Amino acid sequence: MQTIIFLLLTFLIVIFSVLQYFKSKKTREAKLNSGECPSCGEKAKTFFDETTQTKFKQEVIKAKVLKNHGCSGVNEIEFRCSACGLKEVHQMSSAGCNL
Repeated sequence: MQTIIFLLLTFLIVIFSVLQYFKSKKTREAKLNSGECPSCGEKAKTFFDETTQTKFKQEVIKAKVLKNHGCSGVNEIEFRCSACGLKEVHQMSSAGCNL
């Protein structure tokens, strides 16, 4: 009986850990897509030049497509933070070709 309870508790802990991992991964990906670094918390900086009345925006997160697998494939995108040097690769589904 104790073995069954132990196995059940272990199974629940494993399930909870996997769900927590995927939730953490999605929140990091959402922060990177919005332009905020999940590691250091830096956001894009906006500067205003009063002489030319122009706004300049300096992005902290740079995104680069590593692999594009076509219309029905998955794109691999590398996100890089210029403030702390964070580098992460995430896979995102493509929106399709819309032909």
